[in-house]
Amino acid sequence: MARKDTFNALLRRNIEAAIADKLLQGYNSISDIASASPADLMSLGLSEDQAADTLNKLGKTKKESGSKKAAKKEQAAEPAKKVEFHRVVKAKPVTEIEAKLNDMLDDLGLELPRRVVVTIGERLEGADIPEVKIREILKRASEKYELHKMDANESAGILAAQSIGEPGTQMTMRTFHYAGVAEINVTLGLPRLIEIVDARRVPSTPMMTVYIRPEFRESVEEVRRVASRIEKTTLLDIADIETDIVNMKVIVHPDTSKMDQKGITPEQIVERLNKDRRLRGQVKLEEDAEDKARQYIVVTSDEPSFKKLQGIVQATRDAVIQGLDGIERAILRRQPNGEYVIYTAGSNLRDVLAEEKVDRTRTTTNSIQEIYDVLGVEAARNSIIHEASRTLEEQGLTVDIRHIMLVADLMTNDGDVKAIGRHGISGRKSSVLARAAFEITATHLLHAALTGETDDLDGVAENIIVGQPVTLGTGAVNLVYEPKKRPKEANQ
Repeated sequence: MARKDTFNALLRRNIEAAIADKLLQGYNSISDIASASPADLMSLGLSEDQAADTLNKLGKTKKESGSKKAAKKEQAAEPAKKVEFHRVVKAKPVTEIEAKLNDMLDDLGLELPRRVVVTIGERLEGADIPEVKIREILKRASEKYELHKMDANESAGILAAQSIGEPGTQMTMRTFHYAGVAEINVTLGLPRLIEIVDARRVPSTPMMTVYIRPEFRESVEEVRRVASRIEKTTLLDIADIETDIVNMKVIVHPDTSKMDQKGITPEQIVERLNKDRRLRGQVKLEEDAEDKARQYIVVTSDEPSFKKLQGIVQATRDAVIQGLDGIERAILRRQPNGEYVIYTAGSNLRDVLAEEKVDRTRTTTNSIQEIYDVLGVEAARNSIIHEASRTLEEQGLTVDIRHIMLVADLMTNDGDVKAIGRHGISGRKSSVLARAAFEITATHLLHAALTGETDDLDGVAENIIVGQPVTLGTGAVNLVYEPKKRPKEANQ
């Protein structure tokens, strides 16, 4: 494990994998490599330039040499370097109109988020509007922005829960067809919303939308080739399988038209069958005696056993010749703008993104956990927002995006995707009474009593349980009355 960590550390310092492998043949840690001399590194097979470049990347210059002790003395003699902290400078405006809007906001003494300014700028771009009108637009935008800001001590969580939960009761519990693809069913409505907030590892109907790079996306042949490469193709899909019980062998008759359509050759079939441990060494490609152009594949049994033959038949039928794990079907659809998009039943984001002609910037999946594993927590957060918003919109329900964003932030703020439930957010609350109010009450209270936990009564649920005002809204404010002083006291 330590060797792997050192290897990854070398890669992060922009050292090539081949050089890193050579370095790890003689050293176990970064510090050992950094304290070595160029001659020591050259003895491992590195050139002079490679050795010097490696030491530079690890923070050691060509002038530094000698033993570890000498290096330590040099470091001790050096005065401590000051760490400089640079002030964060605002990003420069992208367009002239945006710069103009920022200047107007400064003159008016108003503040608006960058995103709002960019949106207003995009709308005003190219329009002939007097400056007076633009100032009026900015004033109105500022008023709207101030109205939409949340008040201090507002119960944001309860508002978000109500705003998503109430429309959720009106959602139909049915499975709809995905827009424009009648052949692929996708779970929508309330079941899909439950899947999202439960952070299910595998959705009930995983699906991918695969976009193709601009130079190939309008060519149906190129897109079909990509679809064929990613769609799982078994031997039964492209060939007829015949069992010869007398000679104890299985004969595969490839369908040439289906194979041409998928871009598969008989040699490829033989190679894939030989990779199966149950068939290894028993597969041969033979020519038809009457028609030399026709070929068929023979799988022989190495022992005269019907049970063994049955196993060979099953292994041959199930053999995957081409495609990616998890992608059961791939369907092409032409969009109104002329490009072709591939919709898949099943999901394998990592391998699909590795395909050469796939547009990696737009290709996505409805599996949030898979997006987290491949692209990270920020992409997973965006996926939660997108999937929940789309699920509600398809039911004709309008929910403010900020409520969904709050849920997504709560699910991902620890660096991984957590469910909203007793195994996730609700089960990790610091308050004992809040956890007990959610599920398995007796267990939580017993465990808290055994471990001596304390409850500060900071949240909503725990204050309601003990019958005192919650620390939100007016309950978060303490009023102090200072009585007027009497005339005698005032004189003193």
